[in-house]
Amino acid sequence: MAPDEEMATPPVVPDDSFGGFFAEHHTQVVRSLSLALGDDQLGRDAAAEGFARALQRWNRVSRYENPTGWIYRVGLNWARSRRRRTAREVSAAAAGDGLSVLPVQRDLRIVGALRRLTPDHRAVVVARFYLDWSEQQIATALGIRPGTVKSRLSRALECLADDLGTA
Repeated sequence: MAPDEEMATPPVVPDDSFGGFFAEHHTQVVRSLSLALGDDQLGRDAAAEGFARALQRWNRVSRYENPTGWIYRVGLNWARSRRRRTAREVSAAAAGDGLSVLPVQRDLRIVGALRRLTPDHRAVVVARFYLDWSEQQIATALGIRPGTVKSRLSRALECLADDLGTA
């Protein structure tokens, strides 16, 4: 064997458990990140980054209670870092509404109201109502306390109610 061949790192090939996990959860993670970030393309990129990092650590991540939550959190953090690094905000008109990946009729009032939430509030709302996670699951996934989840969710729902005139 040549010296170069010994030092070459074999490519990472997903095992069957990762492949099955990816097939089952990819669409949901893309949609939830697109909603939470308010940007379809950024949501796709964040999901790709989250899944790539999960693959690198699959032996550990696969044993987590909620591997999807880990990927969701990694995707959110990566997207926020990317936005800070590039030091630019995409205008609401150019960003997309984060909902075009959803196969449902959209209510533009709700889309606008979601856009006006802070990213932290939007992340909690998406995790609770789109992903149907419990407050404890959201806290674990986002690395925050359950009380913080409750307060963010409460504040976000107040803002949505005010914005939509349902208060």
